[in-house]
Amino acid sequence: MHATMTDSHHDLLRRVLNARVYDVARETELDYAPALSARLGNQVWLKREDNQPVFSFKLRGAYNKMIALDAAQRARGVIAASAGNHAQGVALAAARLGIRAVIVMPVTAPQVKVDAVRHFGGAMVEVRLAGESYSDAQAEAARLQREQGLSFVHPFDDLDVIAGQATVGMEILRQHSEPLHAIFVPVGGGGLLAGVAAYVKALRPEVRLIGVQTADSDAMARSLEMQQRVNLDEVGLFSDGTAVKQVGEHTYALCRSHVDAMLRVDTDAICAAIKDVFQDTRSVLEPAGALALAGLKQYVAAHGLRDCSLVAVASGANLNFDRLRFVAERAEVGEQREAVFAVTIPEERGSFRRFCALLGERSVTEFNYRIADARQAHIFVGIRTASHGENEVLAEAFRGQGFAALDLTHDELAKLHLRHMIGGRSALAADELLYRFDFPERPGALGRFLNRMQPSWNISLFHYRNQGADYGRILVGIQVPAQERPAFQQFLGGLGYPHWDESDNPAYRLLLRE
Repeated sequence: MHATMTDSHHDLLRRVLNARVYDVARETELDYAPALSARLGNQVWLKREDNQPVFSFKLRGAYNKMIALDAAQRARGVIAASAGNHAQGVALAAARLGIRAVIVMPVTAPQVKVDAVRHFGGAMVEVRLAGESYSDAQAEAARLQREQGLSFVHPFDDLDVIAGQATVGMEILRQHSEPLHAIFVPVGGGGLLAGVAAYVKALRPEVRLIGVQTADSDAMARSLEMQQRVNLDEVGLFSDGTAVKQVGEHTYALCRSHVDAMLRVDTDAICAAIKDVFQDTRSVLEPAGALALAGLKQYVAAHGLRDCSLVAVASGANLNFDRLRFVAERAEVGEQREAVFAVTIPEERGSFRRFCALLGERSVTEFNYRIADARQAHIFVGIRTASHGENEVLAEAFRGQGFAALDLTHDELAKLHLRHMIGGRSALAADELLYRFDFPERPGALGRFLNRMQPSWNISLFHYRNQGADYGRILVGIQVPAQERPAFQQFLGGLGYPHWDESDNPAYRLLLRE
């Protein structure tokens, strides 16, 4: 049940209506997402806060707080703690207002954010790195505040900051006057959710406000469940912008009064949401920026929602470029379009061919194998799927052929580490030749490759990962007795695929060859 309008709520609304955010921020687009809408059967809108000058909504609250400081406070300077996006907002405001700012960031903050803070703040900003999470940086900032007499610009637990973030909700209602079922908002400390929820519920109480957190940084969800603020011992760092151990007093109270539900999503779901936004907008969000959309998709699936208008706040796009490798790796699993298995097949000629025949025209996304046992072959395989229930269908098909199958689709260790560690030297890999092949990337190509091989040649090593290109790249170890090398060369010539002999590669000889 939501609280009635209180004096403090009236005060917050007054602050929102008088917020000075547009000195530095811009009214961002509410973009329709056609591809995602068609797939989900609802009208999905993205509130594009990633298009702000600092690529995040955070400058709204930071500037609104700093513009309200009196002359004495400005003269002493300000201090802030941030995982990155709030820091950029403070830096931009400091440069615009001519206020000295000390900004403490955790050492885990993406380098792109650290560099951006220095860029936006210039000579007015001093950056210090301390601790592994926002809460650690906050403790160091509190020490420096006492030591230097600076004014603290809180990233979320301050009414002027909350009012600045609330202008996101004000814009959504102005931009979408038609019926609106729900607004999904990412949550770390809760400043954005608290502000948007308080404002929207005052004007459009029928609109549902739903907060979204990562499963490993869910301080607000736990606090609302326990009906008191909780302090997490640890927080996950993938969504660094929401890695907060304890939510604020103001944000907790406002969310408790005005938020309808909280959702938790995992890393794979966030990666899938990043891909979804890219496909509709050609923009790349950071993990925290895609949180709301991941929650929206989860909500639609759980409630069987159809033909409703839904808004997800795309809160930021400060993503380290190197992290794209991980995002692309996990997006297909998050979208339930890839199943990952460990399959055990007999170590005998023809087993690979029988295994591939079971897959039919399904695309293989990854295939890792190294001969290690004279009786059994253990394969790590990724397979493109069309629906959630297809995993069990595949597993039953494997078992029906006598192939033991372990579904690893939701196994973090396997997806993050073990897939890259399959291999090593093998005393069983006699007469091994090592070749790289390029072949057209289309369904069934892997099976056709295997079908053209001589039955007498044994595959002793296999590595393949679909990288989304037109050509697939395979590394294959093939056991070819010396007397059959001429026939093998004929096979290579007739195959028609570009290939390279890597048998004398020094890394291969050092790491994989007996």
